Amino acid sequence: MNTYGTRFKITTYGESHGLAVGAVIDGCPSGVKIDMDAIRADMSRRSQGAPRQEEDKIEWLSGVKDGVTLGTPIAFVIANSNARSKDYDVLEHCFRPGHADYTYFVKYGLRDHRGGGRASARETAARVVAGAIARQLLEGITIHAEVAETGEQKEGDTCGGVVRCRIEGLAAGVGEPLFGKLNAQLASAMMSIPSAIGFEMGAGFGAALMSGSEYIDRWLPGGGTVTNHCGGVQGGISNGMPVEFRVAFHPVATLPQAVECLCENGELKLLDIKGRHDLCQVQRTPVIVEAMAALCIVNYIL
Repeated sequence: MNTYGTRFKITTYGESHGLAVGAVIDGCPSGVKIDMDAIRADMSRRSQGAPRQEEDKIEWLSGVKDGVTLGTPIAFVIANSNARSKDYDVLEHCFRPGHADYTYFVKYGLRDHRGGGRASARETAARVVAGAIARQLLEGITIHAEVAETGEQKEGDTCGGVVRCRIEGLAAGVGEPLFGKLNAQLASAMMSIPSAIGFEMGAGFGAALMSGSEYIDRWLPGGGTVTNHCGGVQGGISNGMPVEFRVAFHPVATLPQAVECLCENGELKLLDIKGRHDLCQVQRTPVIVEAMAALCIVNYIL
């Protein structure tokens, strides 16, 4: 499952230390003037402060002419020009704790151990480009995400955090009952982001401790509600209030200290993992959350 979406479909490809990452977008309408500066700005947000700095130059292969979409599949490629694969030689036959190393190996019988391969957050570069295009189709709808809180950054350790997102301008009636619920689709989109560990709409888990009289969003004359505990979605369908949710990201699993890794032969081996890794990745995730939110919403709008 490397494809996301039903009408505006993106298929991403590439590994962290492969030649490139990129995507094919199918379903983008023709005649859309792409704001290339907006895409570059989003890509800069994603890479800001990253230990591994890539040029992230986007090469458009198809579907775009003179900056305008043709209605045909859009294909683009982003070269990996700053990979240091030798840093991961010690992991060729060993699995880091907390990573997808083991599960990928069990599922496929082999894996690309360099930088986490396909499970690396490097793959999200393609999502940010596709999300930036999707956002340009959402006229009158704004999506803004920011870091809400981070864990304690201890010496020689890593931490995670929480990102909150607010979607404004989304009319009432967007979504589907039961299995196409807007909140369910947003949850699926957010939980596909590397390191995502939790999702909540509106009051979220706090709602479980409220009484019913505290939780209900009471009406205002003419529409709208006094509170927004439901996060702007009721019965899987938007109610016209801002759509609000939070995404929790677990601490970076590659530690700046030696850790015991499980080897293919079943033995445990203490390894000091080299490479360039974030100590806290949360500061770079809001733009990815925005991209996935845009990709989710655009499939309803189209």
